[in-house]
Amino acid sequence: MTACAHCRSGSPCERHFQQQVIELAHLCGWRVAHFRPARTEKGWRTPVAADGAGFPDLVMLRGEELLVLELKSDKGKATDEQQEWLAAFGQVSEAAALCLRPVQWPLIEAALK
Repeated sequence: MTACAHCRSGSPCERHFQQQVIELAHLCGWRVAHFRPARTEKGWRTPVAADGAGFPDLVMLRGEELLVLELKSDKGKATDEQQEWLAAFGQVSEAAALCLRPVQWPLIEAALK
């Protein structure tokens, strides 16, 4: 896990952290879905409907395994909606739903391998 050259804290920002997780996931055989925000007249928005507010950053599948991740910078905090989505996914048997930070890279590596 390397720090971002573009980030001031020496620790990766959420965008760079997410890209590192996606790259490792692909190396380990996971299919990954991420829904990016788009710029609109009202600012940045992620196109979701119904209960989509707070939907986790990454939904990953490998065989029968399901892994749902919300990624935060070292100082980032999950919103109430994000915590509710993780709790809902966490109720699915054989699914893992986690909020992870760059400092937890060893745990990420272990979960993806």
